[in-house]
Amino acid sequence: MENLGNFHDNYSGTLLISHPRMLDPNFKRTVVLLSAHSKEDGALGVILNRPMQKCLGEIEDKFTFGPLAQVPIYQGGPVAQDQILLVAWTWSETDSVFKLFFGIDPERASELIEFSGATVRAFQGYSGWSGGQLEGEMLEDAWLLSPVRSKFEQGLDGDSLWKKFLLEQGPKYRLDAQAPED
Repeated sequence: MENLGNFHDNYSGTLLISHPRMLDPNFKRTVVLLSAHSKEDGALGVILNRPMQKCLGEIEDKFTFGPLAQVPIYQGGPVAQDQILLVAWTWSETDSVFKLFFGIDPERASELIEFSGATVRAFQGYSGWSGGQLEGEMLEDAWLLSPVRSKFEQGLDGDSLWKKFLLEQGPKYRLDAQAPED
């Protein structure tokens, strides 16, 4: 198992970076933000780097006007793809604290945009693992762990976000990060 560093048994609030050898098309070259994790109950998160090139205002009339109209939609994972999940986060530079608001309602998302400058994203579906499943995948080196850092996603999307985090795992991943997808 690689790069477990100082992580404890609970990976909530961390990032999963798919290993370059990951073959599962649902997770190949992805960065997943974990919102919940326990060995007993499993894990829940969303894929951060699969933009769908749409905004909430384009898919639902109730979002056409207002603070959520331009919120981008991402493919969150293979589970419940018929649902839209709203997720927001803030980063306090002074305290180095990451706050995650997962599965919030539209009113709360609007408040977070207006009053805290939170990043808000919509996800079609989510990623889920049953109890012990993620731990098994980590033992098989399917995933690398990374803490959330300040402005971790700023200016990056798609494959470039995965490459950024892969390169942060160390020089041994440099060739993998520069390799074409196929």
